[in-house]
Amino acid sequence: MRRVNVIGGSGSGKTLVGRAIAAKLDVPFIELDEIHWGRYPDWRMPADDEFRLWVKEAIAGERWVVDGSYSRTRDIVWARADTVVWLELPFLLRLWRVLRRTLARMLTSEPLWGLQRETFRASFFSRDSLLLFMIRTERRRSRTYREWLARPEYRHLKVVHLRSSRELAGWLAGLRPQA
Repeated sequence: MRRVNVIGGSGSGKTLVGRAIAAKLDVPFIELDEIHWGRYPDWRMPADDEFRLWVKEAIAGERWVVDGSYSRTRDIVWARADTVVWLELPFLLRLWRVLRRTLARMLTSEPLWGLQRETFRASFFSRDSLLLFMIRTERRRSRTYREWLARPEYRHLKVVHLRSSRELAGWLAGLRPQA
């Protein structure tokens, strides 16, 4: 494994797992959410061409771990990746994690990526709410990942599909740095 993309639904642990893999492999860690949301305040989204350019620059190296999966940049990341680690943990566990994380960030006013802040209104009463997004996209997420991974252009990818915290812990424990 030289170039790894960690994918999964919100709350699946992509960032923690991605950081752990990067540390074990001693490679740079790249968080797509930080690239996407970390350059403009107030949750402003970058234009597609701008975002794609930033991602291309971020993955230009020979070894890395990328956390996240944006359909707008999947082709760029997966063309260079050799491994996809797919975290498909149970929905209720992930929902609980996101709810707990959101409430903690609201209480502490902890910024995300140095710029953004979660608010009660945006988190619970907005059509852009992450919790609402999770509920709306849950049924199609697994199907979408399977369809993407079945495409001929991604045949080169080794897929590590982890469905429980126990599987994940065991796989991480067995991960060894590559020569």
